[in-house]
Amino acid sequence: MIDLYYWPTPNGWKVSIALEELGLPYTIKPINIAKGDQFAPEFLKIAPNNRIPAIVDHDGPKGAPYSLFESGAILLYLGEKAGKLIGTTPRERYEVLVWLMWQMGGVGPMFGQANHFVRYAPVKVPYAIERYTKEARRLIGVLDKRLAGRDFVAGKYSVADIAIFGWMKDYAGQNSLDEFGNVRRWYEVILARPAVTRGLAVGAELRIPPQALDDAARETLFGNRQLARR
Repeated sequence: MIDLYYWPTPNGWKVSIALEELGLPYTIKPINIAKGDQFAPEFLKIAPNNRIPAIVDHDGPKGAPYSLFESGAILLYLGEKAGKLIGTTPRERYEVLVWLMWQMGGVGPMFGQANHFVRYAPVKVPYAIERYTKEARRLIGVLDKRLAGRDFVAGKYSVADIAIFGWMKDYAGQNSLDEFGNVRRWYEVILARPAVTRGLAVGAELRIPPQALDDAARETLFGNRQLARR
């Protein structure tokens, strides 16, 4: 059994979807990031960067419990554990790794910043909004070119698609993908997968819309609380 420390965010969705796709048994351990659960000492032992998701695999290497944080590392670990969605040859594996790293280094940070300055920032900063929304669109353009003539980013459906989809789901909820035909096709195919539907449903009732966040929640999410604790 795998314990998934989770909140329904793009990074959280990556792992809930992967677990459903891979058919691995798991239990949810909700981490309410608006209330500061991510700073609890028990959670920091598993995820010292105070971010979700994290997992504890009670049947880890050599049968011993094993914990991981960072969504990209978790996806690779789960894919290797199940022997699926990470490629079957060295070439396929590196294609998966390239596009997983592309998501971790580009899509996640840039989409996250765009989302923050457009939806959550208490003061609208035109420069920041323009910079990050333009970069998000540039990255979607890169993905659109990559998907020309391909069903999935690494050829076969993989953890790289799952990782990118988590953030694209959030983006598509606020923006049109009509300009990017290949991305829209890819997005709709993945969205229709039964395991993806199940993964997105995990903890859906817990998701908090921006307008529902009070000042204390905003300070917890966006303040320098971790520095203040030192």
